[in-house]
Amino acid sequence: MKMETERLVLRPWELSDAEDLYEVARDERVGPRTGWPAHTSVQNSREIIEHVLAFPEIYAVVDRETDRAIGSIGLHTAGDSFLVKSEREYELGYWLGPEYWGRGLMPEAAGRVLGHAFEDLACEKIWSAYYEGNAQSRRVLEKLGFKDEFVLEKVAVTLLKETRTEHVLSLDRQTWENTRQERNTEENGRHPS
Repeated sequence: MKMETERLVLRPWELSDAEDLYEVARDERVGPRTGWPAHTSVQNSREIIEHVLAFPEIYAVVDRETDRAIGSIGLHTAGDSFLVKSEREYELGYWLGPEYWGRGLMPEAAGRVLGHAFEDLACEKIWSAYYEGNAQSRRVLEKLGFKDEFVLEKVAVTLLKETRTEHVLSLDRQTWENTRQERNTEENGRHPS
């Protein structure tokens, strides 16, 4: 499935994205803050595409202007997430290359994915989490209407062989619909019909 926003295309990962993935995922500011090590080579990125990213509901975040993959976003099911307890729940995960931070791209991408989850997949609740200190991820979730649920201490970050504090948030269908209506009202107020 392919989804589009004003500045982005969200589409399944392809092996041909390996060089783009390596360019953004080799940066130490990306993976370690989300729980995985920086990529070490194009081959490493190709293997990550094959074994981690090439699954349903996991999307490459592609910059429309350059046609380059600049991040990833996806919906994880009960088999992939301890937070998800039913078929009508998902966990939202995402990351973006540092060159693209601060432009509002992730809220744009996530907003589109949330619409897909609630409208097309009949989702009732979406979970998301971030590690202590990742204020950017928290801001993305707050912009989208997510609310704090609980905090987990000493969570094992297996790929990095360490423990961290994890903040868990959620967004239910009703809150998403209310937030979407508020945004539409604001936008209509700023732009005359």
